Order: sequence, then C-alpha cells, then structure tokens
Amino acid sequence: MLSRIAESLFWIGRYIERSDGTARILDVHLQLLLEDPWIEENLACRSLLAVMGAEIPPDDHELTRADVLAILAVDRAQPASIAYSLGAARENARRAREIVSTELWECLNTTRAKMPRKIAVEKTHEFFAWVRERSALAVGIQESAASRDEAWHFFTLGRSLERADMTARLLATRSLTEASGPSWTTILRSCGAYESYLRTYRGVPSARNAAEFLLLDRLFPRSILFSVSRAEQSLRDIEPRNTRLAVTDQAQRLLGQIRSQLEYRPIMDILHDLPHQMDLVQEATSEASEAIRQRYFPTNAAPSWVGENV
Repeated sequence: MLSRIAESLFWIGRYIERSDGTARILDVHLQLLLEDPWIEENLACRSLLAVMGAEIPPDDHELTRADVLAILAVDRAQPASIAYSLGAARENARRAREIVSTELWECLNTTRAKMPRKIAVEKTHEFFAWVRERSALAVGIQESAASRDEAWHFFTLGRSLERADMTARLLATRSLTEASGPSWTTILRSCGAYESYLRTYRGVPSARNAAEFLLLDRLFPRSILFSVSRAEQSLRDIEPRNTRLAVTDQAQRLLGQIRSQLEYRPIMDILHDLPHQMDLVQEATSEASEAIRQRYFPTNAAPSWVGENV
C-alpha cells in the first residue's frame, strides 16, 4: 500500500474518533457548568481548553460556555475543534478516494457540508448527539463493508490510538473542578458505558469500580486497555514478525509499556494520581503516533534511484 494512502486512512480513523470524543467531553462539561452554580466558570473553561489542547485566550478575557463552544465545536481553524476534525477527515478521504468506499466518502462529505457555523447554547446537546451519530455511521460503514486488509488495519489503528487518548482526556477532566467535577455516573454515561458497567458490577458506580472499568476492562471497546490492545494487534497484523526476537517496532514497544503500567499497577494507586497517569497515556499515544509516522509514512524521505545505472 502507498504510504500516502496508509497515512490518509490512519488520519480518517483518528479524526472521526476525535470528533466523537470531543463531543462527548463537551457535552458532559458544558451541561455541568449549566447545572452547578458553584463552579467558577472562567477557571473551569480554561482548564477544559487546556485538557483539550486548545489555544487559551489571554487572562483578561473572561471565558464562558459560549466561548468554549465556539472554540472547541465550530471553529474551523482550531485543530482541537469538532468542525476541524470533521473537515480533516473529509479531506483525507478525498486524498485516498481511490480506496475509500463511496458510502464512507458520501457520509464524510455530507457531515462536513452540514456542519453548522454557529450553535445556540440551548441547542448544544442536540448538536453533540448529531456528531456522535455521524461518527458512528462512518465507523459502522467501515466496519460492516471493509475487507480486513491493510486499509482497515490503518483505519482501526488510528481510531484505537485516538480513542485511548480521548478516554484519557475524559478521565483527566474528572478533577478539573475538584469536588464539583462530573460524577462517575456522568462520565460512564458520556462514554456509553453506564449499562455495560451495571451488567458487570451490578451496583451504583464507585470511583474505584468506574475507573477500573474505563481503564482496564478487556471487553468494553472504550476502555483504555481495550483501545491500546487493539492498536497493538493492528500493528502486528500490518507487519507480522517472523523472528525470534523481542518487539522491535517502536510504536508497539511504547504501547506495550503503557499497557503494562496500567495492567500491573493497583487501581487505587492510579486513582490517587489520575491526572498524571492520564497524561502518561496521552504522551504514549502521541509518541506511538509519531513512531508510526516515521515507520510507515515519512514525509521527508529523500528520493533515490532503484535499479541498475545506465
């Protein structure tokens, strides 16, 4: 497969998942700001922008829910926004049009065209639900109709890395506003995990059990462990190893290290240092993404002749 095609598929998966994850995080926290009068809005908004990696306005500007919505939802020039992610997914699909299915292309094209430029604060929940539905449609098309070849593995690899990163960001926001932060029930619902959690633990969510479920559950698709393991499996399927040596691929090594750190550390230790642990997950996924870029689609490779000189 051409590295250009592989890179486009990788980023289509990442951007689709990023738009979905950003919508889930914003839905939780904007609703929390609306319902809790004791939260200091400016500080909470700045903390949320920092967690999402967005540019933060100067200190003399008092941030509101509307500002966060404008920056992280509809700003087409802001790399952390939903609008940017949907546009980038569509652009990468255009670049790989010869291998992207017609259904997926039409889905991404229609979603980008219908992306609003302004959203009223009272309409935010409906907008975030629409983003989640369009993301689920795009993923469903790929999952139901794509051959499990290299194209599917690069798409899944991008999705898995981004999902681990977005779940880590969502868990990191748990401590943004200290005691007024979102409850574990709210976080589980935002991940679509509440019913699955109840079937697994059969009780009211506690900090330990909810964190354990979202971090370490091997069967729930949005847990960090599941996402990292899926990314590792895709890397192994893209380039199977036929040697007796240990792991030599840098991306696999980075993902294996963070997976082991989470798997073999007591859950209460992780909870006591949750923001830092989630930072480590984000760093690992970022470094793994860079290792994948250098290995499979380097952009600065010098051209060279292949064959006999004449």
